[in-house]
Amino acid sequence: MTPQELYTQVKRGNIAPVYLLLGQESYQRTMCRQAMIEAVLPPDAREDGLIRHDLDEVSLPEVLDDANSFSLFAPTRLIWVTGAEAALPKGRAAASDDEAGDEAALKAYVKSPAPGVTLVFQASRYDFEGEDKTKMERVRKFFGSIPAQVEFHRYTSQAAQTLATKLAAKAGIKIGAAEIEYLCEALGGDAARISVEIEKLRLFRGEGGVISEEDITSMVPDARDTTIFALVAAVGRKDRQGSLGLLDTLVKEGEYLPLALAFLGTQFRHAYIAQEAGLRNASQIQGHFSKLGVPMWKSRAEQVAQTANAFPIKRIAAAIQKIAKADIQLRDNNPDDRIVMEEFILNLTA
Repeated sequence: MTPQELYTQVKRGNIAPVYLLLGQESYQRTMCRQAMIEAVLPPDAREDGLIRHDLDEVSLPEVLDDANSFSLFAPTRLIWVTGAEAALPKGRAAASDDEAGDEAALKAYVKSPAPGVTLVFQASRYDFEGEDKTKMERVRKFFGSIPAQVEFHRYTSQAAQTLATKLAAKAGIKIGAAEIEYLCEALGGDAARISVEIEKLRLFRGEGGVISEEDITSMVPDARDTTIFALVAAVGRKDRQGSLGLLDTLVKEGEYLPLALAFLGTQFRHAYIAQEAGLRNASQIQGHFSKLGVPMWKSRAEQVAQTANAFPIKRIAAAIQKIAKADIQLRDNNPDDRIVMEEFILNLTA
C-alpha cells in the first residue's frame, strides 16, 4: 500500500485494526499519522486515547497486552509503536522460544484484534535499497501476519521538486524552477526538510516574496555544499588563489570546516569509484550509484563527473589520503581549523 492509498482510506473512515509502516520517509508518514488521529479519536478523546510505545524500551508482549486491556477512560484508542525493528530475533542463532512466541502472539492478535483499538507499528530504521534491503526483508517477514503494510519510499528528484513547488505556492512565495531544483538538491530531496525550509523562506521574505538562489544559500545550511563543490573544482584546476578565496567565503558564511572537509572526502571518493568503474558521464554515474543504494541526484552526479574528469585517478587517491591526514589534524586538541584547511589546499594545489 502506498502512503496516498493509506491517506485516502483513512479520510474515508476505512481503518484497519493493525498497520505496519515501513521506510524512512517522514513527511508523508506525519500526514498519515495526523489523518489517522483525526479519524480514530474524537478531539476530546485524544489526550487519553493516543498511546505511544517504543519497542526499544518495552517488549512486544507488553504492547499486545496493553492493546487487549480495556480502558475505562479511553474506549477508543490509537496505539502508536515506534522502533518495531527491535522485536526481531537477535543474532545469527535461531530465535529463542520467547521470540518465536512473540511472533505467534502477534499473529494471534492480528487474527482477533481488540475492539476499539487501532495498533500501528512504525519501522523507520531501514531503507528499501542498499545494505538495508536484507534487514527490511527481515522486518517484513516478522510482521508478515499484518495485511495492511504501507511503504514510505523517499521522494524521487522530480517528485521532490513537484512537492516543493506546491508548498511554495501554498506558502505564498515565488520560487523559480532553477531555485526549486537548487533547494531540493541541497536537501537531498528530503520532503520533511523541504517543508521546513520553505516555511523559513516564507518567514524570511514574507508572503508574496521572491526567493533567490542567494536567499536559499544563506537560509539553507546544506546549500553551502555548492561553495564547497566550487572549492573542489578550483583545486582540480590547481587554482591556489581561487581555492583560498573560496575557503575564505566558507569561513565568512560560518561553515563548520570539519563538515566541509567531510564533503570534500565524499566528493573525491565518489570520483574515485566513478573512475575505477569506467563511468564517463553524469547519467552513468547516477545509474551506477543508484544501483549501489546511494541516492545520487543529477546535479550531484554532474559534480562527481566534473571532479573525476579534472583529476587523474592517482591524484584522486593522493587527495583522499591528504583529506584523511587533515581530518586527523582537525580532531587534535584546540586545532586552528582554518590553518589546517589552508595547509590542505596548499598541498593539493602544489
